[in-house]
Amino acid sequence: MNIPKSSFPRVVIIGGGFAGVALAKKLSKKELQVVLLDKHNYHNFQPLLYQVSTGGLEPDSIAYPIRKILKDFPNFYFRLADVSEIDTEKCKVISNIGSLKFDYLVVASGSKTNFFGNKSIEDNSMEMKTIPQSLNLRSLILENFEDALLTSNLHERNALMNFVIVGAGPTGVELAGALAEIKKGILPKDYPDLDTRTVQINLVQSGDRILKEMSEKASKKAEDFLEDLGVHVWKNVRVTGYDGNVVTTNSDLTFEAETVIWAAGVKGAAINGIDGEELLSKSNRIQVNEFNQVKGFNNIFAIGDVAQMTTDQTPYGHPMMAQPAIQQGKHLGDNLLRLIENKPLKPFKYKDKGSMATVGRNKAVVDLPKFKFQGVFAWFVWMFVHLFFLIGFRNRLVVFINWVYNYVRFDREARLIIRPYKNKFKP
Repeated sequence: MNIPKSSFPRVVIIGGGFAGVALAKKLSKKELQVVLLDKHNYHNFQPLLYQVSTGGLEPDSIAYPIRKILKDFPNFYFRLADVSEIDTEKCKVISNIGSLKFDYLVVASGSKTNFFGNKSIEDNSMEMKTIPQSLNLRSLILENFEDALLTSNLHERNALMNFVIVGAGPTGVELAGALAEIKKGILPKDYPDLDTRTVQINLVQSGDRILKEMSEKASKKAEDFLEDLGVHVWKNVRVTGYDGNVVTTNSDLTFEAETVIWAAGVKGAAINGIDGEELLSKSNRIQVNEFNQVKGFNNIFAIGDVAQMTTDQTPYGHPMMAQPAIQQGKHLGDNLLRLIENKPLKPFKYKDKGSMATVGRNKAVVDLPKFKFQGVFAWFVWMFVHLFFLIGFRNRLVVFINWVYNYVRFDREARLIIRPYKNKFKP
């Protein structure tokens, strides 16, 4: 990898997400050699991917070059690499561009979509975990409407304009709200020769309420918001299969749809080499202790979505969201310095700062530790928080201008088919 030798201890970080970047920043300007490896050269702000998928934002508004984030840090190196294995005995990582030895390793590889072993859904549905996947979804949505114009078969046209979103967490809820607003404000203008009133947006949830991680009040209000927008919310319905045309469930309910978006679960993106008792098979997350050390190792750590710290308060680990990842990254930075100086490590304690979700224009729900509110004020709070956590002044400015423009004009300028996407299960 052409990383120069150094007298400083080498810390290798796998992953440039929220956890990896927070840790790298914390270790900046210290007497360490920090090497960050990622298969993309940018940090991706995942909470706004749904806006890329629905034409509200261009992808460069929510992505930021990793090299630029850490350009002023001495002894920092970035390599564009896809790490395939960790050799724990020889203390080295193995990737598509070569191998690299480490003194300390931090796995911050994040998460990936969990299809729960259902091959038909994995092969035929759309994911929305990365920017390329979001661009594919944007193209497919727009191409479906173009195809709907060309067919005289009413059955086929309805399927092209039927959208099924599986999973009613924040991603599913926000995507459903965005699609409903497109149906209401944009499609009638873009496709005047198409009866867009027949567009259906279905949100399917296996549990008895949406946004189950939030309060019951937030869940109920978000459902009311969605129904006001015309979204069909199906609860206590579990999707069992999708062959590219028909969605089957555990009941008599079926959907004929050309587009199914899977937002029903994630699992850790663990890397070969850490397995056995350290890797939890159900969640594919790496077991760590209260210091984020991988069990059985003193110099290997895991943080963020890929790490599972099991305690009495968090029997299933911390939520796979940005805040735990950022806090673990910062905390581990302090602990690594303490470890090098032979000082005792401090246990990680997660500070829950609340959760939120937006459903659409002037519609959001916010749960803070001491306050819970919904509606217009919650929507403004949601926007402020997301702008604050975006990396880079330009990105914040561009996203803010886009949001103001979209609000005033009720428009989404980025509804472009930049690279056509033909659904992989279609001939």
